[in-house]
Amino acid sequence: MKKGKLLVFSAPSGTGKTTIVRNLLDENPDWIFSISATTREKRGSEIDGKDYFFISEDEFINKINAGEFVEWERFYDYYYGTLKKIIDDHLQNGKIIVFEVDVKGALKIKNTYPDAVLIFIAPPSIPELKDRLRRRKTESEEDLKKRFDRIDLELSYKDKFDFLVVNDDLESAIKKIKEIVKKVI
Repeated sequence: MKKGKLLVFSAPSGTGKTTIVRNLLDENPDWIFSISATTREKRGSEIDGKDYFFISEDEFINKINAGEFVEWERFYDYYYGTLKKIIDDHLQNGKIIVFEVDVKGALKIKNTYPDAVLIFIAPPSIPELKDRLRRRKTESEEDLKKRFDRIDLELSYKDKFDFLVVNDDLESAIKKIKEIVKKVI
């Protein structure tokens, strides 16, 4: 049986990683999207078990204490994490698993699974990134400020990733990522 592979994408919010990841998954329906657990409330049309596993803070903390997460982080006043058992089960079945996580989570995944491929998606510039976030109109001003405050931290990790792709043009960024993925799989 062939061994599975982990493709881990990270980027500051608003860089286009969700769009890029969805494109890859649409073209590769046999790949698995790693669904994170979170304590935040559902947004819009999000579905429990498809977009996230929405759980209570108490349940999340119990899972932390039981060592059930490969990685977890608390930011924007909520917990987010990746459940280890789900990943291990997919790897044993030879699946390609795609992650969309924050930079620290990506590095924790690499620490646990050294063969994981980390791909950082960078914005063309910080002002452009801030404009993209404002145009989305999905966050309050307070949440936008928290995201803005995190940009420098997230960008400071980019050199720790296996690959860096600047998303200055979505189609060309997707093309570059597909070339990377083809090499590593």
